[in-house]
Amino acid sequence: MKLTKLEHAALILELSGKKLYIDPGSFTSALSDTANAVAVVITHEHADHWTPDQLGRIVETNSDLRIFAPAGVARAIAAVNADLDVTTVQAGDTVLVAPFTLRFFGATHAVIHESIPVIDNVGVLVNDELYYAGDAFTIPEGVEVGTLAVPAAAPWMKLSEAMDYVLAVKPKRSFTTHEMLLSRAGKDLSNARIQGVTKQGGGEFFPLEPGESLDL
Repeated sequence: MKLTKLEHAALILELSGKKLYIDPGSFTSALSDTANAVAVVITHEHADHWTPDQLGRIVETNSDLRIFAPAGVARAIAAVNADLDVTTVQAGDTVLVAPFTLRFFGATHAVIHESIPVIDNVGVLVNDELYYAGDAFTIPEGVEVGTLAVPAAAPWMKLSEAMDYVLAVKPKRSFTTHEMLLSRAGKDLSNARIQGVTKQGGGEFFPLEPGESLDL
């Protein structure tokens, strides 16, 4: 399975000529070459994780595309395009969209501030290999994570929390995501810290830049 990291929180998984998109949002360049996508996973409704335009670029080239998201995202999509069929998922659900098996974890977005409502958020485990929790530090209990997408910077987190998260999960591999709020110096710092705790747990860190890929 091939993982390609895009800007900010967006990822592409490719296997057997098929694609799975995760969280194509507003901080990600306009998607292109979207043919052969079988599914999109949207972890929550914030614009940096999905927009109607980004989703539309995938839908227009894939008539059988399936969309998986928590209830809050399903409502947001219906508000702009009632014709799109969204499968609502929650913690404990497992879905097969060949060649991808998706397992979902977690229920809510991390708290940003007491003045901001907490929304739905799900994490996804793809083919029992790649785990991405969206905007949360949900640990997939009972799962040995092969590759962990680690958030590097956001209004809802601090770097020490991401480090503790990596130490708790102990992935075999990790890379940073959710980093468009950082300068180059900030990215280098977060990479160094996440690399350190990944190695401490016995894993390997990959400092992927947008557009770079990793074979899983």
